[in-house]
This record gives sequence, C-alpha cells and structure tokens, in this order.
Amino acid sequence: MNILESIDAGLPWSDEEQMLLDSVQSVCDTLIQPHAAAYDKNSEFPWDNIRAINELGLNAMFIPEQYGGMLLSYRCYLACVRQISKACAATGIIWATNFHAIKPVIQFGSDALKSRVLPRVAEGALAALVITEPSAGSDATGMKTQFREEGDQIVVDGQKIFISNGDVADFYVVFGKWAGVDSARDAISAVVIEKGTPGLTVTGTEHKMGTRASGTASLSFEGVRIPKENLLAPAGQGLSVLLTSLNKSRPSVAAHALGIARAAFEDAIAYINDRRQSNRRILEFQGVQFMVADLAAELVLCERWLWHVAELVDSGKDDMGIEASVLKLKATDLAMRITTDAVQLHGGYGYCQDFRAERLMRDAKITQIWEGTNQIHRQLIGRSFLKKEVK
Repeated sequence: MNILESIDAGLPWSDEEQMLLDSVQSVCDTLIQPHAAAYDKNSEFPWDNIRAINELGLNAMFIPEQYGGMLLSYRCYLACVRQISKACAATGIIWATNFHAIKPVIQFGSDALKSRVLPRVAEGALAALVITEPSAGSDATGMKTQFREEGDQIVVDGQKIFISNGDVADFYVVFGKWAGVDSARDAISAVVIEKGTPGLTVTGTEHKMGTRASGTASLSFEGVRIPKENLLAPAGQGLSVLLTSLNKSRPSVAAHALGIARAAFEDAIAYINDRRQSNRRILEFQGVQFMVADLAAELVLCERWLWHVAELVDSGKDDMGIEASVLKLKATDLAMRITTDAVQLHGGYGYCQDFRAERLMRDAKITQIWEGTNQIHRQLIGRSFLKKEVK
C-alpha cells in the first residue's frame, strides 16, 4: 500500500457513507470512466452519467431530511466529488455545481422557498450558480444584472456568462444588484429562477479546452418576472450570502482538481512502471523517482488539507475563507503540475489521445480559473496578514 492509498484507507467513514462511496466507485468504474473520452471528444452532455448518479440518490446527500434528502457529511460529499472527477472531470463538475448552487438556498432560503426547490433537487434536478458577467468575474461587486420590485413581483434584467449547467439547469440561483441602492456591495441580492420562466434565454454555449462534456452557457434575462417568494437574499445581505457560499464551493473545486490529479498521477505511475528505456523501467531512473517523489509529497499534503477543511465545515465553522483559499490555490496549481508532468512522463503518447493524460491536462486548467482565479486567492491569503492600522 503506497502513502496515498494509506491516507484513503485511514479515513473513518460510517457504514452508510462507505456503502455510498462503494456504489459511486462502482458506477465510476463501469460507466463514467469508460465513456469519458467519447463524451469529451463529442462535447456531448453525459446524460447517462447523470441518470446513474440520480439512481444512487446522490443529490440527497446534501439536502436536509425534511426536504426529501439524506444528509451526510461534507467530507463524504468531497470524497464523491473527487471520485467522480477522477473518472470524468466534466461529470464531476456537473454534479458538484448542484451543491454550489443549492447550498445558498439550504442555508439562507425561506421555508417556503426550500419546500419548493429542495425536494426536486433531492430527486435529481440540476441547478446553476449564476454570478459571472462580461464586466464582473472575480469581483462580484461589478455585476450589472438588476433586480427591481413591481407590485408582488421581482423583475430581472441582465446578462451572464460562463455559467456551469446554464444550458441544462432546472433552477438558477442568480446574483445581481437591487435597483436604487447606491453602494455596490450593499446592492447585491440573490433570487431563484426556474427553467422555462419567460424572458430567460440561453444565448450560447462555450467551446472549451477542457471539461468539454459539461455545459458552460451565456444567459440573458429580459424582463424576467418572478414572485417575491423567490427572493433568496435581500439587498444588504447578498454579498454575505455569496461569500459564505464560496467558502463551501471552493473546497469542492479543490476536490475536483485532486480527482483529476490522482487520475493523472496513477496513470503516469502505471505507465512508467511498465515502459522501458535502455532495458530499465522508466521509474528505475533516479531523476524520474525524484520527480515522482515531489509530486506524491505535494499530493499527500493537499489531500490532508482537504480533509482538514472538510472537518472544519462539518464542525459548523463558517469563517474559514482563508483555509478554503489555501486549499483551492494549492490543489488546483498541483493538478495543473501533475497533469503536465504526466504528459511528459508518457512521452509522445501523452500528447496524443491514445492515453487520457492529454485530456486530464486540458481538464485541469480551468480549476485554476473558476471560483476565483488563483491570483485572487493569493491576494486574499496575503491580505489576511495585514495588521489593522491604529488611528
């Protein structure tokens, strides 16, 4: 048993969690991983994978029981993200996006809103977290999407881009600004919009470098009318809801990245144990051993920090933004490094589609960009050491 397998074996799962993880692994081995290359090649949404995930009732693991769920630990959720992403990065992000989008509803929604939305998500509905705009990426205060009140309705107007699940979602958790509020921070608000609402249009989907089987859409909101009951966060509270939600979704992105990294690392180890040069296995060369040792050591540290952050969330800690930023930064940078080195270790084959190293390298890149670019996370971590000035 190598050190990575030892870490996995040492995680204390309940019988219920272990049974679920075993079921997820079985679906990954028999369905999701074997079809990942074809879905990527054709940029085809993996509906068979999503149906298989729904047959396991996987959405229920993050939905409270009173709304039809079977709530399990955040640590178990991260383990599922890592497992699925290891088999198919696109499927991993499709499923994880459900959590990213619905967590604000679970944590901040009214009882009436939760009663309408959460049972359907538990049964397998897809969701999208709708934040990014042409003029607002990592800085959410630059959003221009506007909410205004008209009678007993809220009217939504604006444009959004780079929305995961945006072309297939049943529910959209949309962040924008409340009309008439001058402060860019205090104006931020959030609403829930259902698929098929008049005025909501999918204006296009992106042709991407990686995670090609997951939809990334542009959305238009033109006079979209929703009931006031769909308000998730009023003006003055929207930014807090957004930041709290990101603290939970950023570790999820790290788990996604570490699934990709583990797939690339294991593929590379298998290849260099088998491939020979000068009558020696490639892994017998000291320079390659040093390279593998560095990658393995960093992977061990990132995975241990993943489980540490999971424990913080499971213990009820909400103020763990810096811990989440450290995890997201290091895990995603490592995923890009490991996948790049895996291509190198495969030699010419790594550059071709005969092996999945090429696809994993493409899939890894986005993890350094979304949920806050890694430059933003470095700024957040560095800024946390600033001492308050005494006036």
